[in-house]
Amino acid sequence: MGALRIVSHDDRPFINRQEAGRLLVALLTDYAGAETIVLGIPRGGVVVAREIAHELGADLDVVLTRKLAAPHYPELAIGAVSEEGSYFWDEKRAAMVYADQAYLEKEKERQLKVLASRARQYRKILPRVSLKDRCVIVTDDGIATGSTMQSAISTVLTEGPRRLVVAVPVGVEENMRGMADQVDELVCLKAPACFRAVGQFYTDFDQTEDDEVLDILRQEQRRKAA
Repeated sequence: MGALRIVSHDDRPFINRQEAGRLLVALLTDYAGAETIVLGIPRGGVVVAREIAHELGADLDVVLTRKLAAPHYPELAIGAVSEEGSYFWDEKRAAMVYADQAYLEKEKERQLKVLASRARQYRKILPRVSLKDRCVIVTDDGIATGSTMQSAISTVLTEGPRRLVVAVPVGVEENMRGMADQVDELVCLKAPACFRAVGQFYTDFDQTEDDEVLDILRQEQRRKAA
């Protein structure tokens, strides 16, 4: 059983994802060094991951996963699917929004196409590396339902990391407690009592575009070559 470390229940927003990443580093200093790899969940999580990786002197990469969106409510996750095709959904939540098996299969295929497209773009710049026996930190800009992070955790665990840490700026405490049992440690700066959406806790929460992610990966490619 992993430890859940929540720093505060403060609801004041971060300025942006960059600030959130820099503040997270203070909780992760034990993992500094080249043996660690920080995986960001595209797209916003990659911005957070860059700040952590650079401060820790760690490698940077992405973990590709997509939420399965509820019918008519694209912001509501009812499950998630990974780059490799593994997936899961919350049966109770799916039933509440009338997402039947046919819908879920169609949504899974739709998101797999998005993941395949991103993989072609991202991996052409920064080839995927093995996570076996490495210390892996997975991050995103926040955890709401937790579906996307759950998918990322499942994907990483199949590769046999030596240690798996989840680090996020903000999250729903109840949803993080279940995840903490699956990783070595889950650290979170803020778990506010009133949580509607991740964007609520950022002054600047503009959508991160693919061009920005690609630029971050190019920077990492140059950093590794230096």
